[in-house]
Amino acid sequence: MNPQAAELRESSRLLVVDDEDGVRNYVSRVLSQAGYAVETAGSAAEGLKAVQRGATFDLIVSDVRMPQMTGPQFIAEVRRQESAVKVLYLTGYADQLFDERETLWEDEAFLDKPCSPNSLLESVSLLLFGRIVPPGTHAGGDGHTH
Repeated sequence: MNPQAAELRESSRLLVVDDEDGVRNYVSRVLSQAGYAVETAGSAAEGLKAVQRGATFDLIVSDVRMPQMTGPQFIAEVRRQESAVKVLYLTGYADQLFDERETLWEDEAFLDKPCSPNSLLESVSLLLFGRIVPPGTHAGGDGHTH
């Protein structure tokens, strides 16, 4: 396995925003176990506070349907401060996403809920690195000394 894969993930900061505790914890756990630095927020407002306090993220994984502010509305607010952030929308309601947004930007994608750990990791990897960084690769995990 490629030792650079672990370094790529470890240097990537992700924000997971979902109002459902179970989904937020699942996504956070899968991404953390893959080596990503993950912060979570239980609402769009909480996610905005993280960005407003100066935290920078390489990728935001956001639910589409949340109370008070939808995922696309949340991302529109984030982009006012951090225009280069990449976004993975998680949704059981893809039609609602496209009601709000005719098309996704180049650095955005969506994944249907529920999703497997592998499809989540592949989607995040493709958005961040433009390729799939093999899951399960971690520093020292390939039997070589680094």
